[in-house]
Amino acid sequence: MKAMILAAGRGERMRPLTDRIPKPLLRVGGKPLIVRLVEHLVGCGIADLVVNVSHLGQSIESALADGKAFGARVTYSRERAALETAGGIAAALPLLGDAPFVTVNGDLYTDFDFGRLAAAADTLSETGRLAHLVLVDNPQHHRGGDFFLEDGMIAPAGSVRLTFSGIGVYHPALFTPVERGAKHQLAALLRPQIARGRVSGEHFKGRWVDVGTPQRLSRLDRLLTEDGGAPPTDEN
Repeated sequence: MKAMILAAGRGERMRPLTDRIPKPLLRVGGKPLIVRLVEHLVGCGIADLVVNVSHLGQSIESALADGKAFGARVTYSRERAALETAGGIAAALPLLGDAPFVTVNGDLYTDFDFGRLAAAADTLSETGRLAHLVLVDNPQHHRGGDFFLEDGMIAPAGSVRLTFSGIGVYHPALFTPVERGAKHQLAALLRPQIARGRVSGEHFKGRWVDVGTPQRLSRLDRLLTEDGGAPPTDEN
């Protein structure tokens, strides 16, 4: 199973830090976020990786190279300008192949076991579903959440709305409507398929941090450096 790390974003909320350093290369606990993520994916048994790059992308390529130093095989999907999530994935499909694949945002810190998503990928192929999303408890900065989860399926309505973690499994067919090289948002593809009952999901309750602001970056860096751990989801 292949995985794609989404690393092409500009990181506007992290400026001025990201004027010189792409957000995935910001360091926490003495190590770049994306290096931690690559090492974790490899530890979970996923070593065939695609990374999309745009803003200061050469810096990311220099840091990861071909991935051999981390036990991975890394290839790059280069975007002249960031194509948003669905656009970036669609542009990388020639590198990802015809089977369902994992994607993860390049600015996350998590202990999620990516290896368990192999079963979700198999289910997509067997059932005709197009996506499987990993949801987390709503962090303080996103109390409204994103999606409802009912009986293992992402639903148009429900009792509790959870937050999309930035981790998912997708069938390539989900991106058929996207013209290669065009900008496209992921939610615009997902919502019609959710209404058709073609998107499954799960609720992850382990460690997860969306490193989206300098404050959250600083807090995570401090915890990893001083305490050797990370905050539980509901404190992010």
